[in-house]
Amino acid sequence: MSTTLTSHRPRPAAQPATLRAKRLPWYASPIIALVALLLAGAVVYGTGIGGPVLVVVLGALLYLAGLFAAANAVEGRRSARNRTWSALIHSAFVLAVLPLASVVWTLVSKGVERLDGDFFLSSMNNIGARDQNGGAYHAIVGTLEQVGIATLITVPLGILCAIYVVEYGRGRFAFAIRFFVDVMTGIPSIVSGLFVLAFWVLIVSPWFNDGRPSFSGFAAALALSVLMLPTVVRSTEEMLRLVPAPLREGAYALGVPKWKTILRIVLPTALPGIVTGVMLAIARAAGETAPVLLVAGGGAAINFNPFENNQSSLALFVYQQAGDASRYSPARAWTAALTLVALVLILTIAAKLLARRNRLGR
Repeated sequence: MSTTLTSHRPRPAAQPATLRAKRLPWYASPIIALVALLLAGAVVYGTGIGGPVLVVVLGALLYLAGLFAAANAVEGRRSARNRTWSALIHSAFVLAVLPLASVVWTLVSKGVERLDGDFFLSSMNNIGARDQNGGAYHAIVGTLEQVGIATLITVPLGILCAIYVVEYGRGRFAFAIRFFVDVMTGIPSIVSGLFVLAFWVLIVSPWFNDGRPSFSGFAAALALSVLMLPTVVRSTEEMLRLVPAPLREGAYALGVPKWKTILRIVLPTALPGIVTGVMLAIARAAGETAPVLLVAGGGAAINFNPFENNQSSLALFVYQQAGDASRYSPARAWTAALTLVALVLILTIAAKLLARRNRLGR
């Protein structure tokens, strides 16, 4: 009985050959790219209408056209469109990364020339145009002190302002805060320097300097804090708004006060994003030149006191050395620029690791 039933059971049909889609081989894309670049180079250099940049642009266009034609012939129109858009997205990513890679390569290749102990342990005091020595020790000290003071002023004020706007602010006062923060975001750095020059240097500093205006690193820190504040406020505000409402509601249901909920739940949850915003503000402040030049004056000697006398910074040092007539100045400028980028990178990595450790520790 079972044998009879089994003999009449229909067998599954064989898989049609049409379901096995044809695919381009893995080496098709590199070959198409190479042919596109060679053809673009022949057209550009043969006609003399451009250089390497035009070759790359024309080669990319020819590559997209060739890839679409090859995929359309082998895989079909739908797969060809998919391959073309994927290649376009990858090309956009490469175009976005190329400027960054170019900047990094230029900084490293030209900045290593003066990457020695003398550059980090000496200043430009008593260094003439024909002296190849001299370093940026005074500028490094000034950058660390000015950015450090600006961070101590800005971060608590910006975070508290964002907490008020998100958690407590209602009505016209909160709207006014958001409006002025947005306005401050677009303020040029020279305007913040002029504001501190008119207020602190010309009005306040004479009270502490026998009636005479005085430049100082602290004045530069005030100008930098004006530039940092809107970035800290806006980034912190956005991160606090991303914290899920059920976290707050659960704490309130357990009887936790609002201030403790913000301190122990909301802020720790938003901490990684807040740290990112703070580091963006620090990076902007460390690279500013105009405010330091206006209210700190710059200088070639080492000054550890941010409240008295002129003080330089790495950004100002780069600006001064880039415009100096000495043939040894460009090397100092490139090394100082590399030092500034490395300093910001180290601070960013340290802040990210600290925020991650605190988050995992909870």
